[in-house]
Formats: sequence, C-alpha cells, structure tokens
Amino acid sequence: MESLRIFVVEDDAFFGEMLKYHLSLNQDNEVHLFKTGSDCIKNLYRMPSLVSLDYSLPDMSGLEVMRRIKKELLDIPVVIVSGQEDVSTAVNLLREGAYDYFVKDEDVKDRLWNVIKKIRENLSLKREIIQLKEEIGQKYEFRNSIKGTSTPMKQLFSLMEKATRSNITVSISGETGTGKELVAKAIHYNSLRSNHPFVAVNVSAIPSELIESEMFGHEKGSFTGAITRKIGKFELAQNGTLFLDEIGEMDMHMQSKLLRVIQERELQRVGGNQTIKIDIRLIVATNRNLTEEVQKGNFREDLYYRLLGLPIELPPLRDRGNDSIILAKYFVDEFCQENNIPKLQISEAAQQKLMQYSFPGNVRELKAVIELAAVLTDHNTIEEKHIRYNSTNASSHFLLEENTLEEYTRKIIRFYLDKYNENVVLVAKKLNIGKSTIYRMIKENRL
Repeated sequence: MESLRIFVVEDDAFFGEMLKYHLSLNQDNEVHLFKTGSDCIKNLYRMPSLVSLDYSLPDMSGLEVMRRIKKELLDIPVVIVSGQEDVSTAVNLLREGAYDYFVKDEDVKDRLWNVIKKIRENLSLKREIIQLKEEIGQKYEFRNSIKGTSTPMKQLFSLMEKATRSNITVSISGETGTGKELVAKAIHYNSLRSNHPFVAVNVSAIPSELIESEMFGHEKGSFTGAITRKIGKFELAQNGTLFLDEIGEMDMHMQSKLLRVIQERELQRVGGNQTIKIDIRLIVATNRNLTEEVQKGNFREDLYYRLLGLPIELPPLRDRGNDSIILAKYFVDEFCQENNIPKLQISEAAQQKLMQYSFPGNVRELKAVIELAAVLTDHNTIEEKHIRYNSTNASSHFLLEENTLEEYTRKIIRFYLDKYNENVVLVAKKLNIGKSTIYRMIKENRL
C-alpha cells in the first residue's frame, strides 16, 4: 500500500496529538503535526497527500492557510476542522476548494479515516489510468502496432511521425485491409492529444437518415424517436481525434454540413439552437480515389481540399516484399498466445507460398489465412498445405500484380499444382499443356 504523508495543523496540543496518534495507527501513514499555519506552509515542499487544518489558528485564519496551500499545491485535499458549526462558513470554505468541513468532536478521527480511504482509492485509480495510458502508448508506438521493414513502410513511418507533430488533418487512403484505422490510432496516441478521446466512425455503416444525428447529436423531441438528448461523435471527440472511415461514402447533403462544421469549428445538435464550439483533430480514410470522385461530381471539391491535409497512402501488402513473412510470424505468435497453445513455426515452403500470393485482401486477409493455418496443423509447424486461399478472391485481383507473361504462367501452373495436390498429369490436362513443360519447370526450380 502506498504511504500517505498527512499534515495535521492544530493549535490545541491535546487534540492535535490525539489525531496524530490515531492516524499513525496505520503504518502506511506518515503524520506530521504543526501548531501554526506558517509552520505548515514552510513544510509544503514535503508534498503532503492530505492536510487536516484547524479553522482557528493563532497566526492566521484557516481560510488564508488553505488559499496558500492551494496556490502551491492545487490538487492537495484540505479538510477544515472547526470548533463551531457554522453552515455559512462551511459553504464558503467548500466553495473556496476545501475537500470537506468537520466540526471538532470525538468523531473527527473516524471522518478523517474515511477521507484517507477515499484518497487511497483515488490514488489507486489514478495509477491504473496512468498505467493504462502507458500501455496504450506502447501498444500504438509505430513499430509496435504496425509491422514491417520494407521501404514503403519506412516511408509510411516517416509521414506518421510528421503527422504527430501538429494538428493537421490527415487523409489516409489505401485498399481495404491495409490497416487505415490502425494508422489513425497510432497517430493519435503519439500526438499531443493522446490523453483525450479517439472516436472512430465508419461512415458507410450509418444510414443516411441517421448520420447527421450520429455526427452532431440531437435534442430531445427533435424528431420521432428522439426521446432523450444524444451527444454526437464530434462532441465525444472533444480535444481528441475524430476518425471518419470510408469518408467517400458520405452523401452530398451531409458533405455540406460537414464542411460548415470544419470551417466554423462549431456545430448545433439536430433540433437545437445552442452553438457548441469544438476542438478536435480530424483524420479521414477512404479506399476510393477521391480525386476521381470529385471529377465525377460525387464529392465536393471544397470539402476535398479541406480534408486533404497531410495525405498518407498505405501500400498494399503485395508491394511490401518480405513484410508478409514478418506479419505472418507475428500473427501466428499472437494467435498461439491468445489461444494458449504451444508456439508454432512456419516452414520454408509455407513461407514461399505466402510470398508468391498477392493478398488482395491485404493484411486482414493474411491474418485470416494464418489463423486458419494454425488451426489446421496437427504439429508444431505450419506447412505449405495448411496455407489456404480464397481462390475466387484471388482470381479477381490476379491482374493487379502486373507480372510478365512468364511469371503469370508460372503462378497459374503453381496454383493448379497446389489445388490438385501436385498431380502433374491432371494439371497438364486442365491447362491443356504438355506435362513435360511442367516437369521441366519443376526441374529448373521455376515452380
């Protein structure tokens, strides 16, 4: 249990010694007794956790002493102990910042025990909050939350570092599954706003008739079903970061309202007249090409330039080289830890199979593939046969790789060999090529 340093300021020698004795019964309490206000003030450098202060002191009033304490140590609880029960005095002291007001009687020591208990609970809660913030900060350190050593990822980390130094709006683009929200969180938790909320909104998941209420809130009775006041996402993110995912899906009507809020830095809840000032950092993300959407008339040009800020494009996994293996090993370790199973290795053949695949679903797909492989293996190693892809998904993105004809040929043959368990004769028949072609490519290590 943490030690508390308690100051008892009391000119009544007997009463002061009595309080010191009872409070010192707990060995975790370090109690200091002072007979004057000036003695207490001179010792404030010791950083007391609590001050029990007599209202009537020989050298100055309890109110004056409390004001001096609050000036130097704003958050230190001060309990006033008075020989008289005066409601108006008590109210005034509480307004001035007193933690509590006790009448000097035999119950004071018990009341102080209750105050100490509450202070310990508050300190414990503060420690938990600090620890949680430290854990969140460590979790979202760039290289802890986002894995990769490839050149595109190094460039990404550089841009993210720049984003944390100011409140500039960040616009994140990239294919589905590349980790846009993860990047947004990492920027927030490494920025000056890290101690304030991170609020994420998936624009595409909110019906168009509800999105204004979700974003800006509404007042009770503003429309059918509005039975209570609702605080919107902008207000919830006050002093923190608002992340708008799939911003390209927002309709034109809502785009106009969003533009006004961004420009004016204020909003009104639906059905309300009160103007609410907002102070947020805005991060938006999309898998669409907003420049093309502007040209098509689907996205406001003025809003586009308001949101552009610092553009960050996330590279697809197929352009990240060996990062797929780094991520695969991370995901398998994470899966084993979460499911309390022995650590698994990934064989060289399985790694080679991962490297040959384009991962149209990006990091999200890789994670799903690895978790399935971890379930399928009966031993401590993930083999090539355990790596399974969604062939329909793969074929739809096949041409994105922009390979040479020879590379495409090799990948097509490799795909069919995997599908038909290395049956060369059957694969040759399916592809209408000579089996000698396949045997030759295998011999030359081209498959």
